[in-house]
Amino acid sequence: MNLHQFRFVQEAARRNLNLTEAAKALHTSQPGVSKAIIELEEELGVEIFARHGKRLKRITEPGQHVLKSIELIMREVGNLKRIGEQFSAQDSGTLSIATTHTQARYVLPVPVAKLREAYPKVNVSLHQGSPDQVARMVLDEVAEIGIATESLSDYADLVTLPCYEWQHMVVLPVGHPLARKERLTLEDLAAEPIITYHPSFTGRTKIDTAFAHKSLTPRIALEAIDSDVIKTYVRLGLGIGIVAEMAVREDGTNADLVVRPGGYLFGQNVARVAFKRSAYLRNFVLKFAELLNERLDRNLIARALAGQSTDYEL
Repeated sequence: MNLHQFRFVQEAARRNLNLTEAAKALHTSQPGVSKAIIELEEELGVEIFARHGKRLKRITEPGQHVLKSIELIMREVGNLKRIGEQFSAQDSGTLSIATTHTQARYVLPVPVAKLREAYPKVNVSLHQGSPDQVARMVLDEVAEIGIATESLSDYADLVTLPCYEWQHMVVLPVGHPLARKERLTLEDLAAEPIITYHPSFTGRTKIDTAFAHKSLTPRIALEAIDSDVIKTYVRLGLGIGIVAEMAVREDGTNADLVVRPGGYLFGQNVARVAFKRSAYLRNFVLKFAELLNERLDRNLIARALAGQSTDYEL
C-alpha cells in the first residue's frame, strides 16, 4: 500500500464517489484511480466501496474504518511536511488564512502587517468565504487558521478558541427620522426596510432571533455579505443598515452615517479562531494567533490541540 492509494480513496469519498471528479482533482486518469483503489482493497482483503458495475455506490462498513485510518495517516503526512518546512526555513513560508469578508476587510489588516514586520519572508494567502467554507478550508488543509463568527465550533475535527467579542451596529443616513433617537427599539427597526447580512454571515442568526423573540417580522430590503455594500445602499436611502461594529469604527469613511449601538438589541457575538485538530503549527502561525489576541499564546493553543481544557474566556 502507498500514499497514492490513500489519496485516491480519500478523494473518491470527498467527491461523492465520483471517480471522474476525483481523477480531475488529483490530475490523473479515472482508470488509474479505479485500479489503485482495487489494488488497495485486494491488499487489505476488504471492499472499501460497494459497486454497481464499475460505479461506486456507497462506502462499506469496513470502508468507513479504512477512511478514518487514512485520514489520520494523511494528517500526519501533512504534519511531517510542516515540521520539515519549520526546521528548514524557520522564518519563511506561506501563512494561509481562511476567513470571511468582514474579518479580512476590517480585522486582519493590522495583525497581518505586524506579522509581515516580524517575519518579512512570510507570504500571506487570504481565502475568503462563508463560515462553513472557512471551516471546510481548514479541515481540507487549504488554510492553517480560520477566523469567523458562525459555524466553526460545529465541526468536531476543528479546535476553536474565542478571539474577540463584538456587537451589531445600526447605521442610518444623517437625515433619517430615527437618527434623532439615541436608543432605538426593535419595533423602530421593524417598521423600516432593513439592509443587512446574508443569513449565513456575520451574526445574522442573532438578528433574526431577536426579532422573532419579540414576534416581529422585519422587512429585509437587501441582503449582502459585504459590510461596505450594506453601507453603500444605506447611503442611497434604500433602508437602515445593521452591520458589525468593526465595519463602522472611526476611520473617516462613516462621516455621512449616523451609528447607534445594537448590542442591547441583538446580543454579543464572538469571533473564533480555528485550527485542525492535531495539526502541527509553524512558529509564524502561532505568532499570528497571538497578534489576533495576546491571550492566544502557543501554550494555550498547544493545550487546546492536545484536547486539554484551556479555561480561556474573553
